[in-house]
Amino acid sequence: MEIHQLEILRELGALGSVKAVADTLMVTPSAVSQQLAILQRSVEVPLTRKEGRNLVLTDAGQVLADAGAAVVSAMADARDAIGTYHGSAVGSVRVCGFHSAGQAVFAPLARALDGPGQPRIELTDEDVAQHDFPALTARYDLVLAHRMDHSPRWPAERVTVIPLAHEPLDVALPAGHRLAGQATVSAADVAAEAWVTSHTGYSPSDVLSAIAAVSSTEPNIVHRINDYSTVAALVAAGGVVGLLPRYTAGPVLNPDIVLRPLAGISTRRRIDLLARPENLKRRSVMMVCRALQDIVAGLVQDA
Repeated sequence: MEIHQLEILRELGALGSVKAVADTLMVTPSAVSQQLAILQRSVEVPLTRKEGRNLVLTDAGQVLADAGAAVVSAMADARDAIGTYHGSAVGSVRVCGFHSAGQAVFAPLARALDGPGQPRIELTDEDVAQHDFPALTARYDLVLAHRMDHSPRWPAERVTVIPLAHEPLDVALPAGHRLAGQATVSAADVAAEAWVTSHTGYSPSDVLSAIAAVSSTEPNIVHRINDYSTVAALVAAGGVVGLLPRYTAGPVLNPDIVLRPLAGISTRRRIDLLARPENLKRRSVMMVCRALQDIVAGLVQDA
């Protein structure tokens, strides 16, 4: 049983296919399959099973993959002890974020880390459903993720979670809307409105479902748009209302839109940083992590 075989098994659990593992590790799919076969011969219970076209982990495979993660983390500790890789402040750090987070924090992050002695950041946005964020830690050092309060918790046995903010989603109204003068709005106030919301599986759709449940009114969904800048533009044009995040929507707001808190319903989403434990042992990654914490704290304070 070799460490690289455990790494392959771990990536298979996170990514769900041999091809995805091969792409991430920059090897061929046949090499991945060969190493999995060698690992399988070293244990007495099945580690994988076919699920449609995908190869997924059995319960035993997941246990071994989790143990492998601990081995990889221990190897990272060994590197740290000799003060090489982990001690560097100027290494490259890959950061992934969902769209609204990217709009709000990527530019300030680039400015904050622009200078000698700072890590070199590589930024990517990923528009995924909530349950798909943990798997992104296979490709990125830090993942900006969000989930609603009532959603399942992140798998803490596989990723480290660093909380950044607890952000409400507010009702976005055209500035001339009949409700724009109210300090707050209720589910009954907005239930019958025409809506622009996200696709199913994303935060605005979850909140709109709660509005429908509380008001016993089927929502009139006109548009399904995930991009908040497009949502803001449609709301400003009139004819629909929407939901926008209070702290991170700043870059897309304009004078033709007002945000009003929704009373009586939990609308908060948690914005967290997810990372593999071994990545947080790197000084460069922790420098980026602290910069993100400061930037998000500033957004919350200014809201």
